[in-house]
Amino acid sequence: MSKQFLWKVKESSKVKLKDYSPEYRDDHIERDVAEEQLQKLSKELGELQELMTAAQKNSLLMILQGMDTSGKDGTIRHVLSAVNPQGCTVHSFKEPSLEELQHDFLWRIHQHTPPLGVFGVFNRSHYEDVLVVRVHNLVPEKKWQKRYQSINAFEELLADSGTIILKFFLHISKDEQAKRLRAREDEPEKSWKLNVGDWKERAYWDDYQEAYEDALSKCSTESAPWYIVPANHKWYRNMAIAQTLVETMQQYKDEWRKDLLARGEKELVALKQIHAEQSYESKIRK
Repeated sequence: MSKQFLWKVKESSKVKLKDYSPEYRDDHIERDVAEEQLQKLSKELGELQELMTAAQKNSLLMILQGMDTSGKDGTIRHVLSAVNPQGCTVHSFKEPSLEELQHDFLWRIHQHTPPLGVFGVFNRSHYEDVLVVRVHNLVPEKKWQKRYQSINAFEELLADSGTIILKFFLHISKDEQAKRLRAREDEPEKSWKLNVGDWKERAYWDDYQEAYEDALSKCSTESAPWYIVPANHKWYRNMAIAQTLVETMQQYKDEWRKDLLARGEKELVALKQIHAEQSYESKIRK
Protein backbone atom coordinates (compact mmCIF):
# COMPACT_ATOMS: atom_id res chain seq x y z
CA MET A 1 0.00 0.00 0.00
CA SER A 2 1.06 3.57 -0.59
CA LYS A 3 0.71 4.34 3.12
CA GLN A 4 0.48 2.16 6.21
CA PHE A 5 -3.14 2.46 7.30
CA LEU A 6 -3.28 -1.11 8.64
CA TRP A 7 -1.04 -4.16 8.87
CA LYS A 8 -0.83 -7.03 6.38
CA VAL A 9 0.15 -10.26 8.11
CA LYS A 10 3.11 -11.91 6.44
CA GLU A 11 2.78 -15.58 5.63
CA SER A 12 4.15 -17.88 8.37
CA SER A 13 4.74 -14.97 10.74
CA LYS A 14 3.95 -15.20 14.45
CA VAL A 15 1.36 -12.60 15.41
CA LYS A 16 1.17 -11.09 18.88
CA LEU A 17 -1.74 -8.68 19.06
CA LYS A 18 -0.12 -6.64 21.82
CA ASP A 19 2.33 -5.46 19.16
CA TYR A 20 -0.51 -3.80 17.21
CA SER A 21 -2.25 -0.82 18.77
CA PRO A 22 -6.04 -0.64 18.29
CA GLU A 23 -5.63 3.12 18.77
CA TYR A 24 -3.26 3.50 15.83
CA ARG A 25 -4.03 6.08 13.16
CA ASP A 26 -1.94 8.02 10.67
CA ASP A 27 -0.84 11.24 12.38
CA HIS A 28 -1.36 13.22 9.17
CA ILE A 29 -5.00 12.23 8.71
CA GLU A 30 -7.75 13.93 10.68
CA ARG A 31 -11.29 12.65 10.88
CA ASP A 32 -12.79 15.12 8.40
CA VAL A 33 -10.08 14.29 5.84
CA ALA A 34 -10.58 10.55 6.34
CA GLU A 35 -14.34 10.82 5.89
CA GLU A 36 -13.88 12.85 2.71
CA GLN A 37 -11.40 10.26 1.45
CA LEU A 38 -13.85 7.47 2.28
CA GLN A 39 -16.46 9.06 0.01
CA LYS A 40 -14.00 9.09 -2.89
CA LEU A 41 -12.87 5.54 -2.19
CA SER A 42 -16.47 4.28 -1.94
CA LYS A 43 -17.26 5.79 -5.33
CA GLU A 44 -14.19 4.20 -6.88
CA LEU A 45 -15.04 0.90 -5.22
CA GLY A 46 -18.46 1.03 -6.87
CA GLU A 47 -16.86 1.64 -10.27
CA LEU A 48 -14.43 -1.24 -9.78
CA GLN A 49 -17.26 -3.52 -8.74
CA GLU A 50 -19.14 -2.63 -11.93
CA LEU A 51 -16.10 -3.61 -13.99
CA MET A 52 -15.68 -6.87 -12.11
CA THR A 53 -19.35 -7.73 -12.50
CA ALA A 54 -19.25 -7.05 -16.23
CA ALA A 55 -15.97 -8.90 -16.84
CA GLN A 56 -17.08 -12.07 -15.00
CA LYS A 57 -13.45 -13.16 -14.56
CA ASN A 58 -13.19 -12.76 -10.78
CA SER A 59 -15.26 -12.57 -7.65
CA LEU A 60 -14.27 -10.88 -4.40
CA LEU A 61 -14.69 -12.23 -0.89
CA MET A 62 -14.25 -9.85 2.03
CA ILE A 63 -14.12 -11.60 5.39
CA LEU A 64 -14.75 -9.58 8.55
CA GLN A 65 -13.81 -10.96 11.95
CA GLY A 66 -13.46 -9.28 15.32
CA MET A 67 -14.65 -9.20 18.89
CA ASP A 68 -18.20 -8.09 19.66
CA THR A 69 -18.70 -4.33 18.90
CA SER A 70 -15.55 -4.21 16.73
CA GLY A 71 -17.61 -2.78 13.87
CA LYS A 72 -18.34 -5.52 11.35
CA ASP A 73 -21.84 -4.21 10.61
CA GLY A 74 -20.63 -0.61 10.54
CA THR A 75 -17.86 -1.47 8.10
CA ILE A 76 -20.34 -3.05 5.69
CA ARG A 77 -22.71 -0.09 5.95
CA HIS A 78 -20.13 2.66 5.45
CA VAL A 79 -17.44 1.12 3.23
CA LEU A 80 -19.87 -0.47 0.76
CA SER A 81 -22.26 2.49 0.54
CA ALA A 82 -21.65 2.91 -3.22
CA VAL A 83 -21.57 -0.78 -4.13
CA ASN A 84 -24.43 -1.98 -6.33
CA PRO A 85 -26.61 -4.32 -4.21
CA GLN A 86 -27.41 -6.38 -7.32
CA GLY A 87 -23.78 -7.49 -7.50
CA CYS A 88 -23.18 -7.91 -3.78
CA THR A 89 -24.02 -10.60 -1.23
CA VAL A 90 -23.64 -10.41 2.55
CA HIS A 91 -23.85 -13.48 4.74
CA SER A 92 -23.63 -13.64 8.52
CA PHE A 93 -22.69 -16.97 10.05
CA LYS A 94 -24.45 -17.68 13.32
CA GLU A 95 -24.49 -20.84 15.43
CA PRO A 96 -24.66 -23.80 13.01
CA SER A 97 -27.96 -25.61 12.56
CA LEU A 98 -28.44 -29.32 13.21
CA GLU A 99 -28.19 -30.00 9.48
CA GLU A 100 -24.97 -28.00 9.20
CA LEU A 101 -23.45 -29.87 12.14
CA GLN A 102 -24.04 -33.12 10.28
CA HIS A 103 -21.58 -32.03 7.57
CA ASP A 104 -17.94 -30.94 7.61
CA PHE A 105 -17.41 -27.46 9.05
CA LEU A 106 -16.81 -25.89 5.63
CA TRP A 107 -19.99 -27.28 4.04
CA ARG A 108 -22.18 -24.37 5.10
CA ILE A 109 -19.51 -21.88 4.07
CA HIS A 110 -18.79 -23.08 0.54
CA GLN A 111 -22.37 -22.68 -0.66
CA HIS A 112 -22.28 -18.96 0.18
CA THR A 113 -19.00 -18.08 -1.55
CA PRO A 114 -19.50 -15.48 -4.30
CA PRO A 115 -19.73 -16.62 -7.95
CA LEU A 116 -17.76 -14.84 -10.67
CA GLY A 117 -18.66 -11.18 -10.93
CA VAL A 118 -20.05 -10.91 -7.39
CA PHE A 119 -18.72 -8.97 -4.40
CA GLY A 120 -19.27 -11.21 -1.37
CA VAL A 121 -19.01 -10.33 2.32
CA PHE A 122 -18.79 -12.73 5.24
CA ASN A 123 -19.78 -11.16 8.56
CA ARG A 124 -18.00 -13.78 10.68
CA SER A 125 -17.00 -16.87 8.76
CA HIS A 126 -15.41 -20.31 8.81
CA TYR A 127 -12.89 -18.87 11.27
CA GLU A 128 -15.51 -19.23 14.02
CA ASP A 129 -14.60 -22.92 13.91
CA VAL A 130 -11.12 -22.13 15.24
CA LEU A 131 -12.29 -19.27 17.48
CA VAL A 132 -15.51 -19.77 19.45
CA VAL A 133 -15.28 -23.54 18.97
CA ARG A 134 -11.80 -23.47 20.46
CA VAL A 135 -12.50 -21.02 23.28
CA HIS A 136 -15.59 -22.88 24.47
CA ASN A 137 -14.18 -26.38 23.91
CA LEU A 138 -17.00 -27.37 21.59
CA VAL A 139 -14.82 -29.95 19.85
CA PRO A 140 -11.58 -31.66 20.93
CA GLU A 141 -8.35 -29.72 20.37
CA LYS A 142 -7.07 -32.46 18.07
CA LYS A 143 -10.02 -31.73 15.78
CA TRP A 144 -9.87 -27.93 15.62
CA GLN A 145 -6.08 -27.96 15.26
CA LYS A 146 -6.47 -29.69 11.89
CA ARG A 147 -8.84 -27.02 10.66
CA TYR A 148 -6.15 -24.44 9.96
CA GLN A 149 -4.77 -26.64 7.20
CA SER A 150 -8.29 -27.27 5.87
CA ILE A 151 -9.01 -23.54 5.83
CA ASN A 152 -5.83 -22.78 3.88
CA ALA A 153 -6.64 -25.48 1.32
CA PHE A 154 -10.23 -24.20 1.01
CA GLU A 155 -9.14 -20.60 0.46
CA GLU A 156 -6.50 -21.69 -2.05
CA LEU A 157 -9.23 -23.51 -3.98
CA LEU A 158 -11.33 -20.33 -4.06
CA ALA A 159 -8.35 -18.23 -5.16
CA ASP A 160 -7.49 -20.70 -7.92
CA SER A 161 -11.09 -20.38 -9.12
CA GLY A 162 -10.77 -16.60 -9.49
CA THR A 163 -11.87 -15.35 -6.07
CA ILE A 164 -9.99 -12.36 -4.69
CA ILE A 165 -9.85 -12.89 -0.91
CA LEU A 166 -9.29 -10.15 1.66
CA LYS A 167 -9.61 -10.91 5.36
CA PHE A 168 -9.90 -8.12 7.93
CA PHE A 169 -9.50 -8.55 11.69
CA LEU A 170 -11.08 -5.54 13.37
CA HIS A 171 -8.77 -4.97 16.31
CA ILE A 172 -10.30 -3.10 19.26
CA SER A 173 -9.16 -2.80 22.86
CA LYS A 174 -11.00 -4.33 25.80
CA ASP A 175 -11.67 -0.84 27.21
CA GLU A 176 -13.11 0.34 23.89
CA GLN A 177 -15.40 -2.68 23.77
CA ALA A 178 -16.70 -1.90 27.27
CA LYS A 179 -17.33 1.70 26.21
CA ARG A 180 -19.35 0.59 23.19
CA LEU A 181 -21.33 -1.97 25.16
CA ARG A 182 -22.26 0.65 27.77
CA ALA A 183 -23.29 3.05 25.01
CA ARG A 184 -25.91 0.52 23.95
CA GLU A 185 -27.35 0.64 27.46
CA ASP A 186 -27.26 4.43 27.74
CA GLU A 187 -28.53 5.34 24.28
CA PRO A 188 -32.15 4.29 23.56
CA GLU A 189 -31.55 4.18 19.78
CA LYS A 190 -28.88 1.51 20.35
CA SER A 191 -30.75 -0.59 22.90
CA TRP A 192 -31.88 -3.06 20.24
CA LYS A 193 -28.26 -4.22 20.05
CA LEU A 194 -28.19 -5.26 23.71
CA ASN A 195 -27.14 -8.84 24.30
CA VAL A 196 -26.25 -10.27 27.69
CA GLY A 197 -24.03 -12.78 25.92
CA ASP A 198 -21.68 -9.99 24.80
CA TRP A 199 -20.80 -9.21 28.42
CA LYS A 200 -20.42 -12.91 29.25
CA GLU A 201 -18.00 -13.38 26.35
CA ARG A 202 -15.74 -10.67 27.78
CA ALA A 203 -14.69 -13.17 30.44
CA TYR A 204 -12.94 -15.07 27.65
CA TRP A 205 -11.16 -12.02 26.20
CA ASP A 206 -7.63 -13.35 26.64
CA ASP A 207 -8.60 -16.76 25.24
CA TYR A 208 -10.09 -15.10 22.16
CA GLN A 209 -6.99 -12.97 21.66
CA GLU A 210 -4.84 -16.09 21.72
CA ALA A 211 -7.18 -17.86 19.31
CA TYR A 212 -7.09 -14.90 16.92
CA GLU A 213 -3.30 -14.78 17.07
CA ASP A 214 -3.12 -18.40 15.93
CA ALA A 215 -5.68 -17.88 13.16
CA LEU A 216 -3.86 -14.81 11.87
CA SER A 217 -0.47 -16.53 12.08
CA LYS A 218 -1.45 -19.83 10.50
CA CYS A 219 -3.92 -18.68 7.86
CA SER A 220 -2.46 -15.59 6.23
CA THR A 221 -1.25 -16.52 2.75
CA GLU A 222 -0.32 -14.65 -0.40
CA SER A 223 -3.61 -15.56 -2.04
CA ALA A 224 -5.73 -15.00 1.08
CA PRO A 225 -4.00 -12.45 3.32
CA TRP A 226 -5.10 -11.29 6.74
CA TYR A 227 -5.08 -7.60 7.59
CA ILE A 228 -5.07 -6.31 11.17
CA VAL A 229 -7.21 -3.16 11.26
CA PRO A 230 -6.82 -0.66 14.13
CA ALA A 231 -10.53 -0.29 14.93
CA ASN A 232 -10.86 1.89 18.04
CA HIS A 233 -11.57 4.83 15.72
CA LYS A 234 -14.48 3.88 13.48
CA TRP A 235 -13.80 6.58 10.88
CA TYR A 236 -10.19 5.44 10.53
CA ARG A 237 -11.19 1.78 10.33
CA ASN A 238 -13.58 2.48 7.47
CA MET A 239 -11.05 4.48 5.45
CA ALA A 240 -8.28 1.90 5.96
CA ILE A 241 -10.44 -0.99 4.76
CA ALA A 242 -11.82 0.96 1.80
CA GLN A 243 -8.28 1.92 0.77
CA THR A 244 -7.16 -1.71 0.87
CA LEU A 245 -10.15 -2.91 -1.15
CA VAL A 246 -9.63 -0.27 -3.83
CA GLU A 247 -5.88 -0.79 -4.12
CA THR A 248 -6.35 -4.54 -4.43
CA MET A 249 -9.08 -4.34 -7.07
CA GLN A 250 -7.12 -1.75 -9.06
CA GLN A 251 -4.57 -4.47 -9.81
CA TYR A 252 -7.22 -6.26 -11.91
CA LYS A 253 -8.69 -3.15 -13.54
CA ASP A 254 -6.67 -3.24 -16.78
CA GLU A 255 -7.30 -6.96 -17.23
CA TRP A 256 -11.06 -6.49 -16.77
CA ARG A 257 -11.14 -3.58 -19.23
CA LYS A 258 -9.08 -5.47 -21.80
CA ASP A 259 -11.44 -8.42 -21.60
CA LEU A 260 -14.50 -6.18 -21.92
CA LEU A 261 -13.04 -4.34 -24.92
CA ALA A 262 -12.26 -7.62 -26.66
CA ARG A 263 -15.77 -8.82 -25.94
CA GLY A 264 -17.22 -5.58 -27.31
CA GLU A 265 -15.17 -5.80 -30.50
CA LYS A 266 -16.34 -9.37 -31.02
CA GLU A 267 -19.97 -8.30 -30.63
CA LEU A 268 -19.47 -5.41 -33.06
CA VAL A 269 -18.15 -7.82 -35.71
CA ALA A 270 -21.19 -10.04 -35.19
CA LEU A 271 -23.55 -7.05 -35.39
CA LYS A 272 -21.96 -5.80 -38.59
CA GLN A 273 -22.41 -9.25 -40.09
CA ILE A 274 -26.09 -9.26 -39.12
CA HIS A 275 -26.62 -5.76 -40.52
CA ALA A 276 -24.90 -6.77 -43.78
CA GLU A 277 -27.11 -9.85 -44.11
CA GLN A 278 -30.24 -7.85 -43.38
CA SER A 279 -29.23 -5.24 -45.95
CA TYR A 280 -28.59 -7.96 -48.57
CA GLU A 281 -31.98 -9.57 -47.93
CA SER A 282 -33.65 -6.19 -48.17
CA LYS A 283 -32.10 -5.57 -51.60
CA ILE A 284 -33.23 -9.00 -52.87
CA ARG A 285 -36.84 -8.31 -51.84
CA LYS A 286 -36.78 -5.07 -53.82
